[in-house]
Amino acid sequence: MEGVPPALLHAWLAGRSLARGLPAPMADRGGYRVDTRSDSEYCRWVFAAPHPELSALAREVDRPGRLIKLCGEDEALRRLLPDGWQIHAPAFFMQAGSWPTARSLPAGYRCETSVAGPVCRVAILGPGGTLAASGYAAETSEAFVFDRIVTAPAHQRRGLGAGVMAALRAMRTRDDAPELLVATEEGRCLYQHLGWRVLSPYATAALPPV
Repeated sequence: MEGVPPALLHAWLAGRSLARGLPAPMADRGGYRVDTRSDSEYCRWVFAAPHPELSALAREVDRPGRLIKLCGEDEALRRLLPDGWQIHAPAFFMQAGSWPTARSLPAGYRCETSVAGPVCRVAILGPGGTLAASGYAAETSEAFVFDRIVTAPAHQRRGLGAGVMAALRAMRTRDDAPELLVATEEGRCLYQHLGWRVLSPYATAALPPV
């Protein structure tokens, strides 16, 4: 299992950029570049599958904060890189399938939602109004993209992550676009339980900090 259709990768990247207030992805070097410009990351290149330009790009990058990402196995990315690059923790490019029936939140929790243009936000508040779980999604003409689904450690294993996902999904205005996300190893378990499937591993590499 390696690679995804470039159009599907672009759809996810465009939604992710909207959800995070980042510039739109631009075609570059056989993949897509997003100029993130944060304290820890200057930009990232994302490739739908192994591409000859990826190796050439990696040889040109000479400083940290320039990430290269590939829809493929960690080892496939490693083979394309010169010495000195470090592989990050694995992730997974996923698409929704059939969803289970949404369950009610546990007693003492409540859900708040907000919408700002194409971006949706859900916050689940626990007893005393503390933030227990949250998440974002962005809707475009190409996809509905879930992003930053987080449950606070003290509130885990109570179905709150699934509650966030269900609340975000209920805010869609159309149901004919693919639902996409990139998950960590831990998050993949939740999403597969909700009927999502892995389309491809999602590998990341960067030069180590100076």
